[in-house]
Amino acid sequence: MTDNFHSLANCIRFLSMDAVQRANCGHPGMPMGMADTATVLFSNFLKFDAAAPDWPDRDRFVLSAGHGSMLLYSLLYLTGYPQMDMAQIKNFRQWGSLTPGHPEYGHTPGVETTTGPLGQGLATAVGLALAEHIERSRFGSELVDHRTYVIAGDGCLSEGISHEAASLAGHLRLHKLIVLFDDNGITIDGDTSLSVSDDQLKRFAAYGWKTLAVDGHDSVAVREALRQAQDSDRPTLIACKTVIGFGAPNKRGTSATHGAPLGEDEIAAARKELDWPHAPFVIPQKLLDEWRCIGARGAKEHDAWQQRLQTATDDTRQQWQKLREKNHDTEINQAISGLKEELTKEAPAIATRKAGERTLSTLAGVVEGFIGGSADLTGSNNTKVGGQQTVTAQQGGAYLYYGVREHAMAAAMNGMALHGLTPYGGTFLVFSDYCRPAMRLSALMNLQVIYVMTHDSIGLGEDGPTHQPVEHLSSLRAIPNLHVYRPADAMETAECWEAALLNKHTPSVIALSRQSTPALPPRTVDENLCLRGAYVIDEPVRRDVTLLATGTEVVLALATAQRLEIDGIIAAVVSVPCWEHFEQQPVDYRQAVLGVAPRFAVEAASPHGWERYAPAEHIIALPHFGASAKAETLYERFGFSVATLVTAIKSALTK
Repeated sequence: MTDNFHSLANCIRFLSMDAVQRANCGHPGMPMGMADTATVLFSNFLKFDAAAPDWPDRDRFVLSAGHGSMLLYSLLYLTGYPQMDMAQIKNFRQWGSLTPGHPEYGHTPGVETTTGPLGQGLATAVGLALAEHIERSRFGSELVDHRTYVIAGDGCLSEGISHEAASLAGHLRLHKLIVLFDDNGITIDGDTSLSVSDDQLKRFAAYGWKTLAVDGHDSVAVREALRQAQDSDRPTLIACKTVIGFGAPNKRGTSATHGAPLGEDEIAAARKELDWPHAPFVIPQKLLDEWRCIGARGAKEHDAWQQRLQTATDDTRQQWQKLREKNHDTEINQAISGLKEELTKEAPAIATRKAGERTLSTLAGVVEGFIGGSADLTGSNNTKVGGQQTVTAQQGGAYLYYGVREHAMAAAMNGMALHGLTPYGGTFLVFSDYCRPAMRLSALMNLQVIYVMTHDSIGLGEDGPTHQPVEHLSSLRAIPNLHVYRPADAMETAECWEAALLNKHTPSVIALSRQSTPALPPRTVDENLCLRGAYVIDEPVRRDVTLLATGTEVVLALATAQRLEIDGIIAAVVSVPCWEHFEQQPVDYRQAVLGVAPRFAVEAASPHGWERYAPAEHIIALPHFGASAKAETLYERFGFSVATLVTAIKSALTK
């Protein structure tokens, strides 16, 4: 340990104080309190090469307490990450800077995941550690052998997702996951005793974690705890007792340092308290040089890893490259094309969840790093196919039993995607509510995470309104950069899966039916029409009306069109499997699909959003909750029948 340890830690403290003060907003207390612990971690344990932020076998560092972002930004600047110069520190929280209020993946070099919503970083880190476990089983420790470190606060451990994620990590004995708990006893409202009396060490021990407690300002104790964690056969929680705002003589240990600038007078007092005579944003060259040496220390290990990769077998290198680059589009297209030819011949009348299972069987072995799972609904979601080995504590594999942990599943999939895998996970569409915060982060981070959401409407039947999604499709469609697919038959299901796999920077929801549905009329298999977002199933010679529908309601729309034709009303039926893709099409294509005739929208879900395609009075939807009954009864009672639709359309046309 360097003789300048405390001075090295003070570099973090004063950069954090000064940056928050200059921005006139931010959270200085946590970086000041955890500066000592972070300095021990980065200078003695973290395996990284600041010059190569994307080195695959680097240790991952996740700041789950993302509000304390200046801790991370200070470390990135001090250790010499690309583009992270002093100008970025001075422009903390300003337009165009690399130092936004909370860490953002893909925006700032060295940020492993977007954090800020408390608990998400910890749960995402479980996914990162899971991916390391899976890839190490696949490629061996010569290429994959690293740890995931997390700094989490009281808020992270209070959020419910922390229970789900920590329980999963303990069950799978993810021993390369090490969480440093900033045990400062303070939240925004004040002392944690106002709202929390949990014994976090006993709690995590019950999950099967190794637990340790240290003085977070004692570098020797922190170092020894981290050393013990390296040798653990379980994940480790190290409770670091710290003082929030350490060094601020009048505000330390209080919520006043949590989420507001300290003020010029308090910062001046802190400079005297910590014997830091330097001006704002000035780091003495000797200390900066020492930090830069810490940042460069991993270069030799990085070079050795590169040599191991170069000397690996040809097959190993090819599979490694395919995983990293995700260059399997040709194989996916070939597999899906073959399946579509089979479906054209068979025209199966099956539930789209069953069609999804068949598609997954076709894709198994085609996509390197394809990792499936379900939140205790494997048999209902149809997400596991033959040949998928189960991931356990003893082995990697291609399928995860997440248990009843929807939120942790979603966040863990984010972590696996960040690591380079292509995860998909299943639950009921109604339970997307449990997943939503992590799904939003999937979209924010441009991650290829695929959410298989089955039982997509009142068509699930007798389980009733608690399990029947109504508002969920419109709610998910409201999330930017999230593709929501609702295929109408087996053919569309295969195409939606292909679309989800081709979109490598966008998460997807594939909403699938519980009930069987007939195959749509035969069509070309040369083009993936679902990538168009919407298409005319069979363009008539003229259009009196256009019927837009999704999922199982497309067949209903086709039957309605046939009945209308008897009365001399010619209807074009448009399947709309993905609004987001349709909105990206050229204007002339969209106009041709929508036509100029009166338009009606049919979906057994909330009408919200359909106004963009049809007037409100032409939307045949479900503006209320469902009920417990057979699917056929529910569709009839709630107006989703040919007779009811024909009557509604005729009435609207005569007004």
